[in-house]
Amino acid sequence: MRRSIFMNHRQFFRSPVPFLFLILVLTLSGCSKKGSSEASSSFTPGETHVLVPQADGSNTIGGDPLLLDLSHTDQGYFIGTMSGDGGKINIQLIGPDNVTYKYFIEEADSPTVFPFTAGSGSYTLMAFQNISEDQYASLFSQVIDVELTNDFLPFLYPNQYVNFSQDSKAVSLAAQLTSGLTSDVEALTAIYEYVTANITYDNEKAATVSGNYLPDIDETLSTKKGICFDYASLTAAMLRSIGIPAKLAIGYSASVRHAWIDVYIQSVGWVERAVEFNGDEWKLMDPTFAATGTDESIQEYIGDGDNYITEYIR
Repeated sequence: MRRSIFMNHRQFFRSPVPFLFLILVLTLSGCSKKGSSEASSSFTPGETHVLVPQADGSNTIGGDPLLLDLSHTDQGYFIGTMSGDGGKINIQLIGPDNVTYKYFIEEADSPTVFPFTAGSGSYTLMAFQNISEDQYASLFSQVIDVELTNDFLPFLYPNQYVNFSQDSKAVSLAAQLTSGLTSDVEALTAIYEYVTANITYDNEKAATVSGNYLPDIDETLSTKKGICFDYASLTAAMLRSIGIPAKLAIGYSASVRHAWIDVYIQSVGWVERAVEFNGDEWKLMDPTFAATGTDESIQEYIGDGDNYITEYIR
């Protein structure tokens, strides 16, 4: 069983009607640059590009109850493994964006992947062990300098929040859905249409889900039900698996809790907040319309970007 994350965000899942799940709206202020790695934005119709995290032990910190493998920070991730008697571990990561990312490990002897979502720069990594109820004891702290070989890498690899592998049903499905297509925009549309046509919003789950919930994308496909977080994780995983960078974002618009996916479109750049879920229906923003920025109704739909506050990128 996989656990962790969102320990204090039950309301995030329990209010489907005011909650908006947004995928893709054009960031007009600029696009992220490509790096030198082969693992760049590389969509090829009908093919998968699943990157596999490695923990080869060449650079580690900690030990018992928590071992962190930092061997491949240049690929945009590190791997944490809790020993059998560790109980529960809290990892906090402060990057160049000055955001404190909090992760939790509750499953022993199961390597867990965590991303460096703020890109290249200096990170302060702190680890804590739960000792009773809400009390934690410090294990260690270390400053890590990260230099990514490609800016897209944190948004192509799987991680704790967007968890998939070459054997995932969602990966083979993404390849099938995009076979014969000619562009990443077509691929995005095909995946969106499949997910929204085949996955039903689970109101009962939304009302009862625990705060430490983690999505299981293949379970979502199997049950054909899910909450907003399931939709977001599944869509992001399918996009990443075919070489399309996707960010899973958590934040607010005004006082309303939101989740959305930002996607990199080769002809446009990073696209944000273009699929909206209002509790009853889903809407897909055409990235080409967002790119032109000329349609008044679309601009009204997108709204003022300052109204959106991103807390975390996964």
